[in-house]
Amino acid sequence: MDRVIEINKLTKVYKLYSSPTDRLKESLHPLKKSYHKDFYALNNVSFYVESGEAVGIIGKNGSGKSTLLKIITGVLSPTSGDAKVKGKISALLELGAGFNPDYSGIENIYLHGTMTGFSKEEMDSKLEEIIQFADIGEFIYQPVRTYSSGMFVRLAFAVAINVDPDILIVDEALSVGDIFFQSKCFKKFTEFKELGKTILFVTHDMSSIMKYCDRVIVMNEGTIVEEGLPGPMIDIYKKILVDMYKDSDGTQSSQFIDLGHNYETWKDKLTINPEYSDYGNKRAEILDFSVFDHSGELTNIILKGRPFSIKLRIQFNDDLKDPIFAFSIKDARGTEITGTNTMLESLATGINNKGSIIEVCFKQNNDLQGGDYLISLGCTGYESNEFVVYHRLYDIMNLHVIANKNSVGFFDMNSTISISDIERKRRYV
Repeated sequence: MDRVIEINKLTKVYKLYSSPTDRLKESLHPLKKSYHKDFYALNNVSFYVESGEAVGIIGKNGSGKSTLLKIITGVLSPTSGDAKVKGKISALLELGAGFNPDYSGIENIYLHGTMTGFSKEEMDSKLEEIIQFADIGEFIYQPVRTYSSGMFVRLAFAVAINVDPDILIVDEALSVGDIFFQSKCFKKFTEFKELGKTILFVTHDMSSIMKYCDRVIVMNEGTIVEEGLPGPMIDIYKKILVDMYKDSDGTQSSQFIDLGHNYETWKDKLTINPEYSDYGNKRAEILDFSVFDHSGELTNIILKGRPFSIKLRIQFNDDLKDPIFAFSIKDARGTEITGTNTMLESLATGINNKGSIIEVCFKQNNDLQGGDYLISLGCTGYESNEFVVYHRLYDIMNLHVIANKNSVGFFDMNSTISISDIERKRRYV
């Protein structure tokens, strides 16, 4: 197949100064003394994309994904190396890129067309289709600076896909639109693939990566870690997120909580919600927690339809009888979707002595729809028939579900569908 993007030993270095004074001193120093540190946003990156491929690029924030796309689209120049592109590119990068905020939506459509080499007559023929796809009503005649982020994305994507590009590049921007617009956009992705167009896609939505990408490139700290099929690459990305990906020398970092035991710390490998709620009398305390996927990997990214576990470690600061251990899962709007506890499951937890540490594991099948959720954890109990909260961590960590197929609502009933031709049966009775 024809290679439409070739990246060869691409490096982008930024000079970081401690203060503006250091920048000035460096520029004026007669011996060219350096007062900066080099930051490698990209470091010797090489790969190619063939015509008709849908390639995903994934990695933690700060791994160099957006810098790479800006160099490919010509927004940035590399420090060294080169990026060769064959064909017409249409790019949807961060909000605001390529649009004049003081121009109306209509004027920006023509501005974008001019920048991508179309004549006014050619843009005239595309205008109605762009307006219909954006579907922002009378705002199309208003200055872009008055738009919400959702309206801006609608217009930007409508323009990007309707100028007949050979290569479509999208950088995370679709996460701003509502679910109906996202559905319409992903339908376009499918149409583009069927037409043999090339798509380069950066996102944190692993469900989209799994569903739409032929190949995935994993980046970390400005370099390419691996590239290959979506499934194995998502597994590597999950390990990078929790600092459990093995380096080339086979080593990986691990941390421990200081309790007189060498327990590996789980929670330090997760992204904790900064707005979580922590309360209780701490007679029992949740020391550690995490999610483990179907293969036993520590991660907060799990597959729909596969089993997963939620584990927590509790330390007892008093003697307690029959404490109740619980978890619950909410959606992004705060609606409690599901959860359970040891009392509901009729599990007696017995007497737990002061100073002891136990590990609780909730294992279940994941029938949640693809998307993001929040997990809450709790340790409670009854003392003289009074309900007592020992320790609760509400909305402490997120859970991201990857799904190849979603149904309606919060969870999948895993229905089996059969269709019978009744008329044909009648005809031969």
